[in-house]
Amino acid sequence: QVQLVESGGGLVQAGGSLRLSCSASGLTGTNYNMAWFRQAPGKERELAAAITRSGSSTYYAGSVKGRFTISRDNAKNTVYLQMISLKPEDTAVYYCAASQLWTTSRREYDYWGQGTQVTAST
Repeated sequence: QVQLVESGGGLVQAGGSLRLSCSASGLTGTNYNMAWFRQAPGKERELAAAITRSGSSTYYAGSVKGRFTISRDNAKNTVYLQMISLKPEDTAVYYCAASQLWTTSRREYDYWGQGTQVTAST
């Protein structure tokens, strides 16, 4: 049974930092590309960042480029999202997801975590 479990969310002041972690079990990490999506209240779920199986390539949405860094440790089956200079508009539930495809479409992701809340206050 595949399980993705996110942690590390919380409440920070605007300008602050957080690091999210996603621990994967039940799948072989090197077979999957991984991503962090986010969903703000009343908005669609959007891709924030993605990383290939080996970690050699990454993708960032324009709104987070330069502030967020996605990384992975395949030995630990864990994916990270380092977030700095957080803005109120980054407030959302952040979801970890896994796909065998290299894709920006959320419909192509096979497995999802339960989400972790990130709130950046003014």
